[in-house]
Amino acid sequence: MRISELARRADATAKAVRYYESLGLITPQRLANGYRDYDEEDVRLVREIRALTRLGLPAERTRPFLECLAAGRAHADDCPASLAGYREAIDELTGRIEALTARRAALITQLDTAAHRGSGVAPPGGEHYMSLPAGLPVPEDDGAADHLPGMRVPRISLPTTAGREVRLDTLGPRRTVLYVYPLTGRPGTDLPEGWNSIPGARGCTPESCGFRDHFQELLDAGAGRVYGLSSQDSRYQGEVVERLRLPFDMLSDPGLRLAGMLRLPTFTAGGTRLFRRLTLVVRDSVIEHVFHPVFPPDAHAGQVLTWLRENPL
Repeated sequence: MRISELARRADATAKAVRYYESLGLITPQRLANGYRDYDEEDVRLVREIRALTRLGLPAERTRPFLECLAAGRAHADDCPASLAGYREAIDELTGRIEALTARRAALITQLDTAAHRGSGVAPPGGEHYMSLPAGLPVPEDDGAADHLPGMRVPRISLPTTAGREVRLDTLGPRRTVLYVYPLTGRPGTDLPEGWNSIPGARGCTPESCGFRDHFQELLDAGAGRVYGLSSQDSRYQGEVVERLRLPFDMLSDPGLRLAGMLRLPTFTAGGTRLFRRLTLVVRDSVIEHVFHPVFPPDAHAGQVLTWLRENPL
């Protein structure tokens, strides 16, 4: 068939078909008079390219899917290389979403600051969240996290404050900063008894504010995403995300499953077992670096930022 017929049947334009041909994605036969001659297989390939580009994949990255069809598979995404293509596209979209979310959060912060300027009232997420009591006990490095660097992240899905699930073993090649904390307080809610006397317990809200304020810098330094993780449920965490204007999601692990799978250090307060504070840098499903112990928590995001800048990919 001629190019006009192929374009019509594949819901494409002749210009698009020529572009796919220039990329080597389709290779028509040549008639004796030099005209291109397309067949049913070309129609199938162009339809597949069109379907994938509508999902957001650039045409030049549809090659693994077309090769899957050429290998005789019934579907273009039946091959491992095709699944990797999906994951790469999802990873890139996630990065864009997080960058836009960070910009939105920065604008909201600027708006709150401007709206409250001169009023004598601190804006939401302002400096009154950042103060820590003097004389907090400093946690000691007891080696409880020494085994973690180099370990593979287990196959575990955790709910987020955005209402979706995140598979920790499929986070991809970009660095993920996962800061693990015991629990965040809430105005008007009592913390466990003796909280300030437990080394490393106090400071979850200032730590989150630090990651909020350094979020764009962390991305610029090579972090693909940032997550906070605790055993509190997603509804409770969602209030924290909203109140502190956090530009990233929180992950909830009420059963401390990750602690069991990775032998993460924990402690008990008020009869409740909680994560001990630490931060993991994960890349390609492997724990690349661990921060433990973490102190002071309000300066920790800056410590992570320094490490990212000193250890570029």
